[in-house]
Amino acid sequence: MAHHHDHAHSHAHPHGHGHHHAGADSQRRLAWAVALTGGFMVAEVAGGILSGSLALLADAGHMLTDTAALALAWFAARLSRRPADHRRTYGYDRVQILAAFVNGLTLIAIVVWIAIEAVRRFLSPVEVAGTPMLVIAALGFVVNLAVFAILHLGDRDNLNVRGAALHVLGDLLGSVAAVVAALVILATGWTPIDPLLSLLVAALILRSAWRLTRESGHILLEGAPASLDVARIEQELPERLDGVHDVHHVHAWSMTPGRHLLSLHAAVEEEADREATLVAIKAVLLERFDVAHATIQLESRGRCADAPGPAAADDHRH
Repeated sequence: MAHHHDHAHSHAHPHGHGHHHAGADSQRRLAWAVALTGGFMVAEVAGGILSGSLALLADAGHMLTDTAALALAWFAARLSRRPADHRRTYGYDRVQILAAFVNGLTLIAIVVWIAIEAVRRFLSPVEVAGTPMLVIAALGFVVNLAVFAILHLGDRDNLNVRGAALHVLGDLLGSVAAVVAALVILATGWTPIDPLLSLLVAALILRSAWRLTRESGHILLEGAPASLDVARIEQELPERLDGVHDVHHVHAWSMTPGRHLLSLHAAVEEEADREATLVAIKAVLLERFDVAHATIQLESRGRCADAPGPAAADDHRH
């Protein structure tokens, strides 16, 4: 048979690359984040009603979406630790990317809402009680700082945790803006400072949210990881290995950032030792490109070049 499929690794087994320890840590950090953010949100709603500050109520609304986003991230981290089975051969790791994508979209929606609210405030300024606003905003700053520290010190590669941290960073900036706005209102009585600062915060959130949505969307679309140069793989394998004539149909994707997978077809000389070639290709992929999981299909060079028989036929519809 001209084909040779290598399925030396089985996706149906959970991969033990310390994912599970990192997952447990991320889950614990996210649980703390949910508790702190949710708890303070209740206090902020009360403060907003007492001071008549729309800024505080708006921030509480932001913290509500934050709590939901953090809860989603926590649920994803918990679910992603479930082992792989025959129906989900890769396991549940992708749930975290899905959560990060949803979080990114939510952040963009929040930015739009803040912008609309700010414009309405410019058109009709709202009376605000500065002192309660200052006290609650300052407390909010401390709580958000604690939550951000808890998340930021976690797994840097985890898009899910990063998405959650971005939500909290947005809140942290919101708290800073609320403190500054309260101080300005107390000192001068100039209320437009409040929507002005909220627009600045919105712009900062938008930049991060766009990056998060783009990165998680790229992974969901099975995009090639930025660190992997597919063209170089196609060029280097035939150059480095004697029996390999050419490499084609290379597909590279990631399960999560840092966990890359690859599949390729290699045309080899008729007389080449197939097992040795297979081992050699895997070794080059690991050493040069840091790919530990590759599915390789070997084809005879002659059959590829002469007639597009079953060996060369491929079902990838590009």
